Amino acid sequence: MFGIGMPELILILVICLLVFGAAKLPEIGKNFGKAIGEFKKGMKDDEPPSKD
Repeated sequence: MFGIGMPELILILVICLLVFGAAKLPEIGKNFGKAIGEFKKGMKDDEPPSKD
């Protein structure tokens, strides 16, 4: 996964906790998930139709 192991993920989570606080993390995660979903949907819609 992009060369990121468990220690790096834990470090990123701790930094996020310090920067945003524990109360905002669920909201940030939810918005990030929605953004990823919209991006994937946009990429799927952008593909040319298959020729059958």
